[in-house]
Amino acid sequence: MTATDPGTSSPPRGGEDASIVAKLSTLDRYLAVWILLAMAVGIGLGRLVPGLDGVLAEVEIGGISLPIAIGLLVMMYPVLAKVRYDRLDAVTGDRRLMVSSLVINWIVGPAVMFALAWIFLPDLPEYRTGLIIVGLARCIAMVIIWNDLACGDREAAAVLVALNSVFQVIAFGLLGWFYLDLLPTWLHLGDGEHLDIPMWKIALNVVVFLGVPLLAGFLTRRVGERRLGRERYESGFLPRIGPWALYGLLFTIVILFALQGGTITSRPLDVARIALPLLVYFAVMFFGSFLLGKALGLAYDRTATLAFTAAGNNFELAIAVAIATFGVTSGQALSGVVGPLIEVPVLIGLVYVSLAWRGKFGAARG
Repeated sequence: MTATDPGTSSPPRGGEDASIVAKLSTLDRYLAVWILLAMAVGIGLGRLVPGLDGVLAEVEIGGISLPIAIGLLVMMYPVLAKVRYDRLDAVTGDRRLMVSSLVINWIVGPAVMFALAWIFLPDLPEYRTGLIIVGLARCIAMVIIWNDLACGDREAAAVLVALNSVFQVIAFGLLGWFYLDLLPTWLHLGDGEHLDIPMWKIALNVVVFLGVPLLAGFLTRRVGERRLGRERYESGFLPRIGPWALYGLLFTIVILFALQGGTITSRPLDVARIALPLLVYFAVMFFGSFLLGKALGLAYDRTATLAFTAAGNNFELAIAVAIATFGVTSGQALSGVVGPLIEVPVLIGLVYVSLAWRGKFGAARG
């Protein structure tokens, strides 16, 4: 079994789960190393190549970075081509999973980030606001690959990500007003912030980062099965495109940190202050959701999916909103930038934690 093609082998039995990481391919086994190297390369390029961040920042369409969009699309396409779309009804019929995910993502997650931002950054309003924006931007892109690496339920991930996308368009602005303007005033915490972001921009973000790769993956599955048959499609075609998900991930990380490397390295103490509540947030959301999934009796694959969709955030949307509303050099934008700096290594670490716990569950579905 490899993490680039999870679910192709039988679930571990007995002590087999203790060595599951050792059975990963070389690429997957050292993925944490490749990610750290990609981060270092990106930061190095941003610092050593004058004007590179400015050039990359100018390559955008509708406020969306084209290089990052390309990286994310390459990353998500192979995973979404693996999804068995004929099984989605089994996911939508799982009320425990659906209700739990909605509550965790749109009630618990923003509330937890709001509380942590005020607890850890009471004296830094700009960074605090930026963190709250990160908490409102629920993950619709990179969570796909974390889930796949952790052998989560691909069909469940596709459904939950699509559901989050719909709620993101509808609820992002409303929750921004509630947590940044109304609630601080009610609690006498100070003057509120006005979040000015048009709904069309959020919708565009959803279309680019989910709609395009989802449609491509769906059409690939339908056409591929018709021409090759399901067995040849899954045993021949999918293994060929599988590694591109990780290549896209590494490319995205290099570009992201090349864009923001200068900002990160020039303000290390501020980065540390922002990083601390983020670390607590990821731990609370992931482990809390994982324990909830097990308590609800969900199988491992769906528990992992629930946990990763809860812990991940849409950093691209958070950064875009912060820059559009408060400016590229603002503290709010820096908080958005620090988000993936912490999220990427933490969530790849949680992939290994999740895999190590796999044997404590029953057999995964499918």
